[in-house]
Amino acid sequence: MQPIVLRIDGEVQHPLELTFDELAASSAADQVIDVSRFHPNRKGDGVTLESLLSKAAPNPGATYLTLHATADDFHASIPLAEVRGEGIVVYRLAGEPLPTKNGGPIRFLIRNPAACHTDELDDCANVKFVDRIELTAGKGRDNRPEDDAEHEKLHHG
Repeated sequence: MQPIVLRIDGEVQHPLELTFDELAASSAADQVIDVSRFHPNRKGDGVTLESLLSKAAPNPGATYLTLHATADDFHASIPLAEVRGEGIVVYRLAGEPLPTKNGGPIRFLIRNPAACHTDELDDCANVKFVDRIELTAGKGRDNRPEDDAEHEKLHHG
């Protein structure tokens, strides 16, 4: 039995517990092959956030998507409406599960943060080691850096 690599829960009608094989079995239309075309320094394949949300069925009151990375205790809560069509759940590299050194088991990327038109979607909304996506009514847990010094330490510390 394969391990669960991603949970989607909170304000959803159908909580999901997904394995690598389940993500890989997503339809070709839902797959995003080679994320380096959006982020040149990132490698791997993913599925669209929208395709996963369509299975989980967010409740009408869900307004934020909170990314949880238990491995490094990092949490980012971002507006659901803005990220819905831009999010990519990266789970695979060269046909295998995304390695930890590449941010696995799941790395969450936003295709084009500028397209989202919100300051809440910065580079820190591209989160590595994601193991849970929680939908919330209102902003959820968020421990992203609040100033330039904290931000620099996070990325280069």
